[in-house]
Amino acid sequence: MTWLVLVAAIVIEVGATLGLRASDGFRKKAWIAPVVLGYLTSFYLLWLTLSLGVPVGVAYGIWTACGVALVAVVARYLFGDPLTRKMVIGIAFIVAGVLTIELASAVH
Repeated sequence: MTWLVLVAAIVIEVGATLGLRASDGFRKKAWIAPVVLGYLTSFYLLWLTLSLGVPVGVAYGIWTACGVALVAVVARYLFGDPLTRKMVIGIAFIVAGVLTIELASAVH
């Protein structure tokens, strides 16, 4: 259940971030409530993940790495944002770093 809560936090945060992009700097007022509620819900679920015992470095690392990767890929298709080979390599380095942290924390 702990990991499902973290996955939900990630998915909701990605949705809120994409909503922020879609809001066009909040010029499209209809996006304000979904963005704010999305971020609040995501932070609550991240807090819940931490309270269920996941170390903060692991939870936050996974949350941010997955968020960066998902936002970059989905924004490419929704908004036509750039996703260059160098960006993909950078995302791979982020994911590798988070996996390293996860594996190192599992040893203890």
